[in-house]
Amino acid sequence: MSQLQDGLGRKFHYLRMSVTDVCNFKCSYCLPDGYHPQGKPKFLSLDEIEHLVAAFAAVGTRKIRITGGEPTLRRDFTDIVRLVAANDKISTLATTTNGYRLEQNAREWYDAGLRRINVSVDSLDPRMFYRITGENKFDTVMRGVDAALEAGFERVKINSVLLKGLNDKDLPRFLHWIKHTPIDLRFIELMETGLGRDYFNAHHLAGGAIKARLLAEGWQYQTPAPDDGPAQNFSHPDYLGRIGLIMPYAKNFCASCNRLRVSAKGKLHLCLFTEAGIDLRDLLQTREQQGELIERLHAQLQHKQATHMLHQGLTGVTQHLASIGG
Repeated sequence: MSQLQDGLGRKFHYLRMSVTDVCNFKCSYCLPDGYHPQGKPKFLSLDEIEHLVAAFAAVGTRKIRITGGEPTLRRDFTDIVRLVAANDKISTLATTTNGYRLEQNAREWYDAGLRRINVSVDSLDPRMFYRITGENKFDTVMRGVDAALEAGFERVKINSVLLKGLNDKDLPRFLHWIKHTPIDLRFIELMETGLGRDYFNAHHLAGGAIKARLLAEGWQYQTPAPDDGPAQNFSHPDYLGRIGLIMPYAKNFCASCNRLRVSAKGKLHLCLFTEAGIDLRDLLQTREQQGELIERLHAQLQHKQATHMLHQGLTGVTQHLASIGG
């Protein structure tokens, strides 16, 4: 079947699949008041996930990232990993986690087929970590990172959201850490969401200044692979780790978009921002619906916009990043 492609010729190899909205952290840039369910949410079942993965794999998806909320809070998380890994068309299986359950489960998840893992660590200062995340779990998360390295994951990445006035002084600590540790450190530029412009204006820090510093210090830009995410990656001969910068406000950021999102309730999101999502769940009930599901995917891709509207201050329906696996 033909590769998913939008009207601008962009091809989509990468699916970010949320499996829950629930999160047990209270990060100031995402869920400052914690998770509050609306009614009794019914997230995608294992069967629905299997049908979803099969359809996307049939139209060229090669990389799947399991996201949330905090995806590892699902009791059947290992079963989800095993299910996705069983599809031989998926060459890269990853997840993003806050690391809360990583120390105890890294080996189990690796054995189930997970090969890449992103852990959110917004500061290497335990006090600042607590201030940003609302949880005094720094040591727990860092032991989880060590466990992931020991388990043999192909790639362990650290996600850190850049926050002016909070963790913007942490770069030297991070650089010292990755000099002798083979991890990928990713700095993510703060994006404005429905949480409000005041927080964004107070804490937004453009990644361009960090990029300029890295280039001045001998870091070299790495050409991305077809299924890589949006980060600009840099390596240095004196460092075991790498650095990635995700800068959604940079010029032409959307030109290389190769990823789609499906929410934990089965809605297709063509972009992290700007639209409410297209329901797919009615076509995830049986294998016999795969052809119709694929037709819907192809049709909806023709409506994908050239770029997000963040520069205009339009955040769409996205109230917080946890809602659709940001």
